Amino acid sequence: MADVMVLQGIRQRYGGGDSPLVEVLHGIDLKLPEGGFSALIGPSGSGKSTLLNIIGLLESPTEGQLWLAGEQASGQNDRVRTALRNRYLGFIFQFHHLLPAFSAEENVLMPVLAGVGRISAADRERARTLLARVGLAEHAHKRPVQLSGGQQQRVAIVRALINRPRLVLADEPTGNLDSQTANEVFALLRELNREEGMSFLIVTHDPRLAQSCDQQFYLQDGRLLPPAQADERQ
Repeated sequence: MADVMVLQGIRQRYGGGDSPLVEVLHGIDLKLPEGGFSALIGPSGSGKSTLLNIIGLLESPTEGQLWLAGEQASGQNDRVRTALRNRYLGFIFQFHHLLPAFSAEENVLMPVLAGVGRISAADRERARTLLARVGLAEHAHKRPVQLSGGQQQRVAIVRALINRPRLVLADEPTGNLDSQTANEVFALLRELNREEGMSFLIVTHDPRLAQSCDQQFYLQDGRLLPPAQADERQ
């Protein structure tokens, strides 16, 4: 199976000058398989957010190499990283970050507008099809304030999928939901993973959800633990 994302020797340091130099990530090697459904877990302060920002091309590592869909992503300028991010990545966050002045459908289409500057009839059709797929066909023209928390998260999921990304990064996507809604959202992510063929990386504090993923990566003190040690921590 091919890998959609490969990280090799990733290190991240902050500080310098008048501030002490602190290394947050210590030589991370990671491969995410095409079409896989993976979990990234670890305690607060372990470096999960930093690693996710690097995988999402939101910041560059101090050292190491990164390939996304076979393309060199490390060492690139902001313009190239933005183009790779728009082409290959989708993002789902714990907090929905929906724009309150726009409808569900309009929020879903924002990545298309940001990427190509216009929205086609085919884009609108895909947005409506996906909204229907997650049970929101009748809510497409409602604004976020008119939707429940679970419905808003479904809108955010559809927004992440609108551009058919190769890899979806989900940062605590169920962390702000009640247990029943969280289970429904997680089940939806798995279903979309199978049906759309996209790869997912789920950052979660919930070991039960992590165990439901195809593979788990455990981060502690900026290092990925070997599988045997990771199993002991869960």
